[in-house]
Amino acid sequence: MGKSKKSKKNTDNTIGLNKKARFEFHLEDEYEAGLVLEGWEVKSLRAGRLQLSESYVFVKNGEAYISGALITPLPTASTHIHPEAKRIRKLLLHRRELDKIVGLVERQGYTLVPISMYWKNNRIKIKIALAKGKQAHDKRAAEKDKDWNRDKQRLMRNRSLN
Repeated sequence: MGKSKKSKKNTDNTIGLNKKARFEFHLEDEYEAGLVLEGWEVKSLRAGRLQLSESYVFVKNGEAYISGALITPLPTASTHIHPEAKRIRKLLLHRRELDKIVGLVERQGYTLVPISMYWKNNRIKIKIALAKGKQAHDKRAAEKDKDWNRDKQRLMRNRSLN
């Protein structure tokens, strides 16, 4: 009788990423926040049905909310609830963090952008960042840098093979 081997779990806890945020904004401080969710939303997130690309975070009455995050309901959702895929969800942050964020957003013109959503200790967390919008020439420069780095990696790879 041999020992039973444990199956390897998926170590990547990421549910969804907002890749567009890094292209559109200069990201500065990052914060981790909890979310107030309904049961059907948690089930959908376990299935990976999330889209963060059009979402944004806003502050109202000293509390942070996320709007525009699309959590597509599963077709097996209960018959007695009517899921709303793009509802406004409350973010859970510490008071000190909220006060700092409110000050920067209202006085210095920062924007709050969701970066990623992931599992942490069986809870769903969202990473948000304080961001400043990029100008068109900044986006072009970032695109050129990305292309050059890709070409440089290709050249180095070909050089090492020869």
